[in-house]
Amino acid sequence: MVGRRGLLGGMAGLGMAGLAQGAAAQAAWPDRPLRWIVGYPPGGASDAFARLIAAQMGPRLGQNVVVENRPGGGAVLASEVVARSPADGYTWMHVDNGILTYNPALYARLPYDPDRDFTGVGFIGRFPLFIVVRPNDPVQDFAGLVAASRSKAPTYGTPAVASPHHLAMELVKRRTGLAAEHVPYRGGPAAMQDLLAGNVDVVVIDTATGTPFIRDGRVRALCVMSEARSALFPNVPTLRDLGHDAVAYGWQGMSVPAGTPGPVVARLAEEMVRAMTSPDIARRLADLGIEYQPWTPAQFTAFVAQENATWRPLIRDLGIRLDS
Repeated sequence: MVGRRGLLGGMAGLGMAGLAQGAAAQAAWPDRPLRWIVGYPPGGASDAFARLIAAQMGPRLGQNVVVENRPGGGAVLASEVVARSPADGYTWMHVDNGILTYNPALYARLPYDPDRDFTGVGFIGRFPLFIVVRPNDPVQDFAGLVAASRSKAPTYGTPAVASPHHLAMELVKRRTGLAAEHVPYRGGPAAMQDLLAGNVDVVVIDTATGTPFIRDGRVRALCVMSEARSALFPNVPTLRDLGHDAVAYGWQGMSVPAGTPGPVVARLAEEMVRAMTSPDIARRLADLGIEYQPWTPAQFTAFVAQENATWRPLIRDLGIRLDS
């Protein structure tokens, strides 16, 4: 018969062995290919940045990083896949405003809880949003747009219902007195083409899609919604410059399932910052006017919490739902 002391000693030995095995497993991580889940089709900004960053991180980690596109339902399908994946650092989630901040207010029921099921790893960037019109539009500035809207509300296009662009414009309407009617499109390029064709009066567009149009003079930017003026277009005023407290961005980052070991998260965060500050990606960000900060996981988490406090109440107040 094993005595109490012997039993406790055996349990302690098992515990130490388990810890040693866990440490060995983390030390060996990663020992197989990793996957980065993107909840949108190939070819968009999320897909493009996931592939750029993965190409930088894979060699440093010693494994291939496979980008998997799982489009559908506001990235809910992709989010559920990652939320239910093992918390071992082998499955990454490309996250944004919609996935982490908007969806809990847009859907009565979600198969995942972004506040509980994900751990933030790193930041990809904030995408400034511009309000643009055709070059020959009689409206010369944002004040003129607000004044004209009092007699006839213009139509404004965005890439989708409940996109950062749509919600940003609704915030602008509340804080500036602008009247405007929303026209959702299937992506930013479609909205821009309809603007040029004269089928919509105004478009809210992000810097990644809008920069070539603004730079080439195909559209005229009335304002930008960021905190400071764009380095690419310093003559375009912010709404704060014009006396309106309305700041909004599109943004992207990367998360992993909650419970992923701290050393693994720390390694991913370190490699992600290294990738984001590499000459190739840093140049791409600068060319598109995307704002990057080398945030730690804790800083990224704090940023998301701040976004939640701003946008979830607004969405509920507006009554926008995607599952009704």
